[in-house]
Amino acid sequence: MRLALALTLLATPALAGVEEAVNAWILPGVAAFAESAGTLARSAAGDCTADALRPAYLAAWEAWAPLADIRLGPSEAGALSIAYWPDERGAGARTLRGLIAAEDPAGLDPVAYAEVSAAARGFPALDLLLGDPDLSGYSGGSYACRLVQTVAADLAVQAEALAEGWQAEAQALTTAGAEGNAEYLSPDEAFRAIYTQALSGLEFSADTRLGRPLGEPGTPRPTRAEAWRSGRSLPNVAASVESAVGLARELADGPIPATEAALDQVHHAEAAIDDPSFQDLADPTARLKLEILQQRIRALIDAMEAEVGNPRGLQPGFNSRDGD
Repeated sequence: MRLALALTLLATPALAGVEEAVNAWILPGVAAFAESAGTLARSAAGDCTADALRPAYLAAWEAWAPLADIRLGPSEAGALSIAYWPDERGAGARTLRGLIAAEDPAGLDPVAYAEVSAAARGFPALDLLLGDPDLSGYSGGSYACRLVQTVAADLAVQAEALAEGWQAEAQALTTAGAEGNAEYLSPDEAFRAIYTQALSGLEFSADTRLGRPLGEPGTPRPTRAEAWRSGRSLPNVAASVESAVGLARELADGPIPATEAALDQVHHAEAAIDDPSFQDLADPTARLKLEILQQRIRALIDAMEAEVGNPRGLQPGFNSRDGD
């Protein structure tokens, strides 16, 4: 489960960095995602076959991945239907297979598709439709091909809505404490909100993006990796790490050398991994490399807490790594 950080504010100085984090990192990222999702939808409308669409799909994933762990404002609910994962019960696959078997009209209407299970929408749906050998061999003009067009169009609509919603959220964050701002009553609250996203994203990558495919010693679960059919498992971890450190740089009062050094160690661990989809974990050496990456990300969390949170008077409360 995603880390729930209970952060206790010990001091309340005028906190800088929120405006920089929003304007230099989050808003450009949301805009880039909306643009790439629109390109994906237009590409699907032109040629919805799996081989033709895969480059635009991967480009959209690349744009989304740095935003995936930000769950503020419109992203708190919006991210669920853009990238519903982990899907513990396989609801997405069952829904998609059922739609295809029945040639359900809902799969041909982007408006109606917004009411379909979140697990069968967005990137996980496309990961299955474009990457599963039993689903991806469809021909142009088939129901499955038209379903892909619907999923892509629905994703583009969601991306536009997210970009629009973030305009209001950005205003709320950057005017925290101002009269009439009922969402963030002080600059401290806005800082704390973004800082928490950075830390919880790293924790999610270590415990879930890496922990799920690692499974238990002797029993790896490689097909539990995120977007493994698309080879996005490692790139998604890398994007999460870069996003967290990018936010930390904006929030920090000054240089964060320990965090930068820890990031370098993460990069080294990433470079040692041979299979970006984590499907080689039956090999003890491959497993060890993934465990080392997990350890490096946790060391990065510690460095970020020391250099970004602690100087602002923020200390983590419950932490799942403590075993409490």
